[in-house]
Amino acid sequence: MTGFPWFTYRDGRLYAEGVALDDIAAQVGTPAYVYSSQALTDRYQSLAEAFAGTDHLIAYAMKANASLAILRHFRDLGAGADVVSGGELQIAMKAGIAPQKIIFAGVGKTREEMALAIKSGIAQFNVESEPELHVLSDVAVSLGTKAPIAIRINPDVDAKTHKKITTGKAANKFGIAYQRAHEVYAEAAKLPGIEIVGVHVHIGSQLTDLAPYDATFARLAELVTSLRAAGHAIRRIDLGGGIGITYDEETPPDARSYANLVRKHMGKLDCEFALEPGRYLVGNAGLLLTRVTFVKQAEQKTFLILDSGMNDLIRPAMYEAYHRIVPVKSPKPGANQAPVDIVGPVCETGDTFAEDRPMPPADAGDLLAILSAGAYSSAMASTYNARPLAPEVLVSGDRFAITRRRATIDEMTALETLPAWLNEVKA
Repeated sequence: MTGFPWFTYRDGRLYAEGVALDDIAAQVGTPAYVYSSQALTDRYQSLAEAFAGTDHLIAYAMKANASLAILRHFRDLGAGADVVSGGELQIAMKAGIAPQKIIFAGVGKTREEMALAIKSGIAQFNVESEPELHVLSDVAVSLGTKAPIAIRINPDVDAKTHKKITTGKAANKFGIAYQRAHEVYAEAAKLPGIEIVGVHVHIGSQLTDLAPYDATFARLAELVTSLRAAGHAIRRIDLGGGIGITYDEETPPDARSYANLVRKHMGKLDCEFALEPGRYLVGNAGLLLTRVTFVKQAEQKTFLILDSGMNDLIRPAMYEAYHRIVPVKSPKPGANQAPVDIVGPVCETGDTFAEDRPMPPADAGDLLAILSAGAYSSAMASTYNARPLAPEVLVSGDRFAITRRRATIDEMTALETLPAWLNEVKA
């Protein structure tokens, strides 16, 4: 069993909704990312229903997965977008997301990115520092307007997640210290190109416990009340994202429990809530379909060498992350499992998906599915070792479509040119 309702075995074959994964592999090849439309819808609606009765915007954090098809699917459900670069802003709008539903976050926005976002008419900038605040004001004034902003507050709360994805502690690079919030808001109010509209917080990613949110939202509610008392018109509270998903045996909070916590602390503040979920919406909705190239019996280990590598899914190498890995052909009942290392073809020892993982017997040519690969997989993929980006496939019921095809080597090198001296004829 996969543990996810969108990916189930039928008659010994693993399906994504109503499509057999071996049929996708036969037509598209491997490796390939496969996403379930129903999973995307279910996850989005769980949040929308949990926040029913409130004024809220679900701004999908597209850094998790910037596929145009996925963005369009969320747009059709009513979502906006949380972007962290000018490129993401343009892709979000290309997918049809209204600028009025786009929030621009990130610590290093350039003047050019700021100008693009202002001209596009986005909903809000999440300002991360005082230098950014002043530059943004200058850019807005040069365009004859004001930039709507929320200041990102760093509450110094430990999200108790992986050190590389925690963002709400004092030592992290993100946001303004909670203790300086009034000072910086007073500074923002004096700038001619700034319109204060809200407050923003985001303490990290893959949170599986509500306690850090509880502490953060309590501080945030107090801050909003005191900022309003100081004369600032706070009308939007941006809660960030970070709700975790199940990779192994985690039991992350459900959307309703999270929403109830928001209501507990901020339900009487008469504010719009902005939510910025990324992994929560797409993480469990995708898998990486891959094939065993070789089974290598080494002196101390058995290796399953796959045709997918760390360039396709870098999370295990970067974060020591766990992903469930299952055969596409259902193993026989009672099949013995033995520990294997599951690795890729990239010339790095770190190109390892799992070590000593109990698996049923596998042969060269067998298909495997690496689960929970919808977030930070294709988005962080590279062409290292001159390996083309894997295609992406979106399934809807008994239909599927290739939403990004596999590039050719000619396409991969199309942006390169040889300098003239390398084309000179040698005497």
